[in-house]
Amino acid sequence: MKRLIILFFVFCSTFVFAQVQFKSGPSGFSSFIKNNTIYPQFSKQNCVQGTVNVSFKLDQSGKVYSSKITKGILTDLNDEALRLVRMSSGKWQVPVGYDTTISVVVPVSFKLSGYDCEGKSNAEIRASIVAYEAEEGLTNAVINFYKNKSQATPEQETQILAIKAQLGIDDEYLDELIKTALKKIKQGDKQGACENFNLVKNLGSDKADEYLSKYCK
Repeated sequence: MKRLIILFFVFCSTFVFAQVQFKSGPSGFSSFIKNNTIYPQFSKQNCVQGTVNVSFKLDQSGKVYSSKITKGILTDLNDEALRLVRMSSGKWQVPVGYDTTISVVVPVSFKLSGYDCEGKSNAEIRASIVAYEAEEGLTNAVINFYKNKSQATPEQETQILAIKAQLGIDDEYLDELIKTALKKIKQGDKQGACENFNLVKNLGSDKADEYLSKYCK
């Protein structure tokens, strides 16, 4: 049976850990991560696993601010780790007088089980990461084109359509983005969902327009 295993640990100074608590208790944050992780499609399909370190600060009301990746793996996993930390905003308890300039570092580890990853070599996984990073540049070219389409020429559009075909940006891919966005809506993460809906739009599709109008005004 296919299973997603999300391992979560918190490392910070003893001083910080003694003061900051997740509102639902010491094990609450790990449960929150486990229950809300949406394993990115590319990394899941290519068995990309590992630990992402996220640094963030908390204000006096327990809201997260100034979050950033201090150790990453791949953009899709990095973005998911940041999204989860952002979703935890307001769920922290901090004492009166807490130093809000202190950074808390949370390593979020992603591990797959049951996706035939045991038989995949490290060389194959590294090759898929290299391919992903190369395709990121092409994807950004597609996004920039549609954001500035009014200034483009027919020849440029022909090139972009060829790039989309090369990247596999088709109806199935776009539908998967929308499906993931709707999962985020159910989690209460409207910001994350709207990022997905806008990505669909910026990839030259009107498939998400209804959702953008409904959720992202």
